[in-house]
Amino acid sequence: MPPFAGSHPTGFLTSQQRTDSNIVTIDVGGQMFQTTKQTLTSAGPKTFFSSISQTSSLFTPFIDRDPEIFSLLLSLLRTGNLPSKAKLFDLQDLIIESQFYGIENLLINSLSNPEQLEPFNLQKSLQLPLNGRDSPSTVATTPYGSLHVAHGSKITTFDWSLRRKSTVLTHFTAVDSLLALSPSLAAAGANDFSGLQILDLENGYVKDTLNWENVTKSGSTVQAIGSSPEQMFVSFESSRRNSNSIVVYDLHSLRPVTEIAHNEIYGADIDSAIPATKLQWIESHNLLMASGSHSGPSGVSGNIRLWDVRSGNVVWEISEKVDCFADVAVSDSLNAMFKIGVNSGETFYMDLKNLGAEKSSWVCLGDKRKVLNGKKEGFGCKIETQGNQVFCTKGGDVELWSEIIMGSSNNRIFKKNLMGRVQDMGGAKITNLAFGGSRMFLTRKDLQCVEVWQSSSREL
Repeated sequence: MPPFAGSHPTGFLTSQQRTDSNIVTIDVGGQMFQTTKQTLTSAGPKTFFSSISQTSSLFTPFIDRDPEIFSLLLSLLRTGNLPSKAKLFDLQDLIIESQFYGIENLLINSLSNPEQLEPFNLQKSLQLPLNGRDSPSTVATTPYGSLHVAHGSKITTFDWSLRRKSTVLTHFTAVDSLLALSPSLAAAGANDFSGLQILDLENGYVKDTLNWENVTKSGSTVQAIGSSPEQMFVSFESSRRNSNSIVVYDLHSLRPVTEIAHNEIYGADIDSAIPATKLQWIESHNLLMASGSHSGPSGVSGNIRLWDVRSGNVVWEISEKVDCFADVAVSDSLNAMFKIGVNSGETFYMDLKNLGAEKSSWVCLGDKRKVLNGKKEGFGCKIETQGNQVFCTKGGDVELWSEIIMGSSNNRIFKKNLMGRVQDMGGAKITNLAFGGSRMFLTRKDLQCVEVWQSSSREL
């Protein structure tokens, strides 16, 4: 018996129901379901449900599939969310059935929508093991939770459900920069290997290699990668380390559009010698944040610049010397820039609306401890923003900073919370922090796995 056959007539509809062409009756594995054509067509024009909606009300389509899972998917069509009883079913079974009906994208949206991230309820739920002895060097995610992990010369990809993974071998000794272009495509670069490679992770080959032609005609290594909805930004440094630049590519054609931040280093011009090691697009301001730092005999120094990509001009910049940043992140939602001081280990913010002011400065979120000379309390700490929240790593823990609205006060106040349950806290030092879908991903020093943190209410 084929899975779908409009074979037997209905035997339980009233005459009114037979004449009401909007009602559709479906027999799934011997169990009857009734719904409307609007519900079925909401799945999309090329889905199995859409074809069912076109059948005559005088006949009942028969589908030889699991009726219990069908009821869950029908609820997904009706409400946009899976019912709570879906937790009783294996996720892989839901995926297989959703693929059969052509609505996997709806299932992904229900289970991995970034808007469903629940920061205060995140808990360590599982560990994703990696093959080999190398610990992760960098990770990259897609908006709906696919994950690319670089470890040694390999990149391992997990699909949005984290149930399927594949590993490819790259030309790099180690991957230092990684950007997810899609669930099966990534841009990868290394500090000691020339060129940016576009990798087809599904078929395991280099689709394209992008290079920056510097003045000395030497190779160009990748220091950072970022993207906007339409463009990709790559920070290059010449192999001789005497020049650097940020090249802007069209994200779809991967053709170069323009070049900004081109520096040729002469003598002891330290500031120009620092390439950007983090690139982040600020959607609300149409600006690119580029930050980079350098550790020398006198301590850590660096700079943060905001670039207007269209004109190629710097619209704002700051040099960091006293308590230079260990990491920087920008939040569109909070309209602010955040950093972790490399010496103090404190978290600071700066209002984006005040960047044009002559005396724009950092405001400490913590208890304003004095800078600890030489101790570098913040060395290696990471900071990322997601929605209205700011996440900071401190050793083996994650701090969550949330803004508190205080009536008509003009002062912004942030409150700190520690993430996770008691058993989740501590452990080896966190080396990477990323968000994909409704999950948070962590990697730790010398551990060959990725931690997955998600809300207990979202687990399947």
